[in-house]
Amino acid sequence: MSKVKKTLQVGSKSYAYYSLKEAKNLGLTDIDKLPKSLKVLLENLLRHENGKDVTFDDAKAINEWAKTQKSDREIAYYPARVLMQDFTGVPAVVDLAAMREAMKKIGGDPKKINPLIPVDLVIDHSVAVDFFGKADSFDKNVALEYERNKERYTFLKWGQKAFKNFRVVPPGTGICHQVNLEYLAQGVWTKTENGETTAYPDTCVGTDSHTTMINGLAVLGWGVGGIEAEAAMLGQSVTMTVPEVVGFKLTGKINEGITATDIVLTVTQMLRKHGVVEKFVEFYGPGVKALTLADRATIANMAPEYGATCGFFPIDEKTIDYLKFTGRSADQVALVEAYAKEQGLWLHEGDADPVFTSTLELDLSKVVASLSGPKRPQDKIELTAAADAFGKELVGAFKVDPSQVNTEYAVEGADFKLKHGAVAIATITSCTNTSNPSVMIAAGLVAKKARALGLKSQPWVKTALSPGSKVVTDYLVESGLQQSLDELGFTLTGYGCMSCIGNSGPLPENISKSVNTNNLVVTSVLSGNRNFEGRINPDVKANYLASPPLVIAYALAGNININISKDPIGKGANGQDIYLKDIWPTHEEINTILNGKLTSAMFKKRYENVFEGDAHWQAIKTTEGDFFSWEPDSTYIRNPTFFEDITGGKINTIKVDNARILALFGDSITTDHISPAGNIKKASPAGAYLTEKGVSVADFNSYGSRRGNHEVMMRGTFANIRIKNETAPGTEGGVTKYVPNGEVMPIYDAAMKYIETKTPLVVIAGKEYGTGSSRDWAAKGTFLQGVKAVVTESFERIHRSNLIGMGVLPLVFEAGTDRKTLGLVGNETISLNPQGEFRPGMKYEMTITRANGEVVKTMLTSRVDTADELNYITNGGILQYVLRNLK
Repeated sequence: MSKVKKTLQVGSKSYAYYSLKEAKNLGLTDIDKLPKSLKVLLENLLRHENGKDVTFDDAKAINEWAKTQKSDREIAYYPARVLMQDFTGVPAVVDLAAMREAMKKIGGDPKKINPLIPVDLVIDHSVAVDFFGKADSFDKNVALEYERNKERYTFLKWGQKAFKNFRVVPPGTGICHQVNLEYLAQGVWTKTENGETTAYPDTCVGTDSHTTMINGLAVLGWGVGGIEAEAAMLGQSVTMTVPEVVGFKLTGKINEGITATDIVLTVTQMLRKHGVVEKFVEFYGPGVKALTLADRATIANMAPEYGATCGFFPIDEKTIDYLKFTGRSADQVALVEAYAKEQGLWLHEGDADPVFTSTLELDLSKVVASLSGPKRPQDKIELTAAADAFGKELVGAFKVDPSQVNTEYAVEGADFKLKHGAVAIATITSCTNTSNPSVMIAAGLVAKKARALGLKSQPWVKTALSPGSKVVTDYLVESGLQQSLDELGFTLTGYGCMSCIGNSGPLPENISKSVNTNNLVVTSVLSGNRNFEGRINPDVKANYLASPPLVIAYALAGNININISKDPIGKGANGQDIYLKDIWPTHEEINTILNGKLTSAMFKKRYENVFEGDAHWQAIKTTEGDFFSWEPDSTYIRNPTFFEDITGGKINTIKVDNARILALFGDSITTDHISPAGNIKKASPAGAYLTEKGVSVADFNSYGSRRGNHEVMMRGTFANIRIKNETAPGTEGGVTKYVPNGEVMPIYDAAMKYIETKTPLVVIAGKEYGTGSSRDWAAKGTFLQGVKAVVTESFERIHRSNLIGMGVLPLVFEAGTDRKTLGLVGNETISLNPQGEFRPGMKYEMTITRANGEVVKTMLTSRVDTADELNYITNGGILQYVLRNLK
C-alpha cells in the first residue's frame, strides 16, 4: 500500500509509516468511528497488503465493520513479535529443532527454520515453592530449580545461539508478562530495511494466554498455542475473522478500601455473563482515566478468564508516563506519543465514543471487596458472603456431612488441629497482581499493621511471596514492608508464576496426611488468575482468588469459613480481638509509599543486564551448531515424532470410520483437565515411564518441566486427578473403559491399545471445551493418543485452534443436540463423514452405532473456520504445512 505510506518526523528522526488518514482518501471513510483495537488491525492489513493473502478488500471489510459492527471476513494478521514462557517455549524450540531435521529429510534448507520476527522467551514457569517461610527459601528454591532443569536450560541456551531473532531471559528475573510490561514492550515497534526505518504498532502473540496483560499498555496482544506461535515465528500469519468488539464503559472512581483485584474480579464476572468468547473487549469512558497503568494491566491480564481474545486500553498520558518511568528511551517515548496522535490511536478526553458490537458499563464506585472461587475465576463472591458461600459448597459440591463441618482433626506432631475450610496455602503470586504496586504495597501494609498488633500467620498455612519482577522486591525492601512480610512467613520464594500455575510445592507431610486421611476440604487463597480443580495443589480442593492484602488476612485467620469482613481474624498481643478494618490500609497510606519508594531508577537498574542471568545460568555449558545433539537417554528433551510422515503427501479430506470414544466429558473441560500439569504421580503412566528410565520419584519434577519430552506428556494427557470420564461412571481421574474387554484403565493405556489395533478415536464433550491456558500439549497429547476428532457443544478459541494445528478435527453439535440427547454412554462406534467438498465450516454427518447394533445419525458443523485452517488440516498440521511451503 505505497499510496498510504508516509513519513513521520519525530525530533531529528524520520520514520516511514502507513497512514490511516491517507487510507480515508482511498475510500475508507468510516474508520474514525472504529474501536482503537481495530485501527491496529487495519494498519496491519495496510502494511502487509500484497494482493494475495492480504488484499485491500480486507481493509474495506474493516471500514464496513464501522457500519455493521460485525464481519465474517477472514484476515491474515502478522504480529510484530512473539512472547514465550519456558513451559510452552521449550516444546516450541524442540519443534523448531525437529523441523530443521525434517527440512533436511525432505531436501530443503534447514537454515530456513529460523524465527523471522523477534522472539523473547522468559524462563518463569519452572521454579516451585519447595521451601517457604525462611530467609533462605529463595536461594534454596533457585538451586533446586537449576538442579531439576539443567537439561532444559542447556537446551534453551543452545537455542539462543542456534536461532536468529531469539532471546532468552534467564530464570530468576520475573514473570514473562510483567517483564513484557516493564521492559520488552515498546508501544511502537520499528524495523530498518534498506536504510529505511518503518514505525508500526507494537503487537505480539504469546504462548501463554495471559499475554493479554500487555493490552493495558495499549499493545495489542493475546495468547496463542505454541503451535500457532511457531508458525508466526516462521513467517506465517495468524488467521482470524474480523472480531466483534465489546465496549466496556468505565465511569466513576474507586472507593476507599477497594483494590484493583476487586475491580478485575467484577469485570471478569460481568464479561463472562455478557459472553465475549472470540471477541475483543475495549475499555473506554471517563473511568479509564481514573485507573493507573498497573490497574489497566491487571484488568487486561484476565481476558482469558472473562473469555475474550483481548481486553484493550488505548494510549494516553498514563501510557506515556509509564513508558518514561520504566526506563524506555526518550526517543522511543516521543515516537509512541507522536505516532499514536498521528494515527488516531490516542485517547483524548472528550472524544466521541467508538462504535461497538455491544456495550456494558461499570461504575467503579459500585465495586465492593470480593474474591472468587472455589473452582472458577468468574465465580465472584462478595467478601461479606464468602463464608456462607463456602458453607454451601462444602455440603453441596464437596458432599460434606453438615454435622462434620466444624469437626477438628488431629495433625501428627502438631499442637493444632485442622477442620474443613482451613487455609492450607496463602500465596502472593502471579503476573495479575504482583505487577501492580498498589496491591503489593497494600499487602505489605497489612502485614506491618498485623505485626504491630501482635498477629501471626496460622501455623498450618503454607505462605509464599512470588513476585513477577525484581523491582517488587526493591520497593518492598526500600519501604521496610518486606520485613513485616518476612515475619508473617511471606518470605521471597522465587520470581516466577509458582503457585498460580500449580508449582505451589507439597504441603508439609503431616498436614497432607491429615487432609487425606480425614478427607478434609482445605483451601488455598492466592492472588492469581486461575483456580481450576486440581491446579494449585493435589491436596487442596477449594481455591480462591483474592487481592494480595486479602491473602495476608486469610493467612492470619487460617480458615475461609469465617466472615472475615466482620468477625475477628485473631487475637492481638494484649488478647484483644483484631478485625480486618484494624489492619486494612487507606489509599493515602498506599500512595504515600508508592510515590516515595518506587523509583524509575529501580527499573533501569534491574533491566540493564536482563539477558545475562545469575551465576547459575552463566555456569551452564552447551554445544553450538545448527542441529541439536539429542541425548538418547534424556527424560527432558526428546526428538518428537510429529514429522515422521513428512515425506508423504497431504491428505484431501478428513474422514473418520468406525472410531471408538476415548472419552466422554461434560461441560467446562479445561486445558488444565486435558494437558499434563502439576506433579507426576508414581502410579501414573508417566510415573511408570520415568521409573523404567531410572528416575527416582524425588526427581520426577513436574509435567510442565518435562514438556520437551513427548513420551512423558502423552502419558499425562487427560490424566487430571479431578477429570470425570462418563465412559466409566462413578470414577474420577484420567481413566476410561476399554470397550473390547470392558476394563477400566488409564486413558493413555487404552489409547495405546487402540492404536495397536489401528482403531481411530474421538473425544466427545459438552460446552466450553478447552477453556484455560494456551497449552499446546492439550492438543499435542490428544493427537499422540490417536484422537482424530473432538466433538463438542462449543470450544474455547485457543484450544480449537491448537487442535487444528495438530491435524485434529474440531466439530460441534447442532443446537439442541448433545451427548445426552443422543444417549451416548461410550461403547458406541462413531463415523464422521464430510458432506460435499472439504471447506471451512462444512457439515459432517455423524453415524453412531450402538452396542446393540442400533444406528443413529446426526449432523455436525466443522469448526475449521478459515481457508488457512483448511490448509493446516489437510497437511496434517500447521508445522507440516509450513515445512512443505518453506522447502
